[in-house]
Amino acid sequence: MTALRIGLTGPIACGKSTVAGWLADGGAALVDADAVAREVTAPGTGGHDAVLARFGDAVRAPDGTLDRVALARIVFADPQRLAELEAIVHPLVRPALLARVETAEAEGAPVVAIEAIKLVEGGLAELCDEVWLVTCDPADQGARLLRRGMAADDAGRRLAAQAGLAERLAPLSTRVIDTSGSRAEARARVRDGLAAAVAGRRPVSGSGGPAGSPS
Repeated sequence: MTALRIGLTGPIACGKSTVAGWLADGGAALVDADAVAREVTAPGTGGHDAVLARFGDAVRAPDGTLDRVALARIVFADPQRLAELEAIVHPLVRPALLARVETAEAEGAPVVAIEAIKLVEGGLAELCDEVWLVTCDPADQGARLLRRGMAADDAGRRLAAQAGLAERLAPLSTRVIDTSGSRAEARARVRDGLAAAVAGRRPVSGSGGPAGSPS
């Protein structure tokens, strides 16, 4: 039997990486779609050149490489430009991410956690046995972004770009993991969710959607 695949998604700064870390403490292998996206658009790759060709000098650093901060400011202020970026990056991410999942399974990982903010939209949810929507109180979300050192205007653009995301994803999710409150409480929710997922595991759905019943 292949590993139990858990997809982690949800708005920025709601705790996806923290939840992934707790799953790793329980023996899960982690695959981070953002990290994969950075790899497939690193200098010297076709993805890097394609992004520069699409967005031009506005996202070109003095050394000729991609200025990711400038790119983020553009795409999070304009949904059309974000869609253009995703059209370049998503087709590159999927095969690279799947290769990492298959490697983790070949190495005997009992659980693979796939962390991706566009897990559903990017077609990655269909690879998963369960989809976990990670949420938190909006006030906590904003505070976490500021604690990361993000400027208030950048934080506002990112939050605005993801408005309503949790509500749209909830019906498509197997479980909702709320990270509000204390870390101990949130970690207990993850532990309980993992135990339930292992106990009630089903095969990956052949219909293209996540297995399991929404909650």
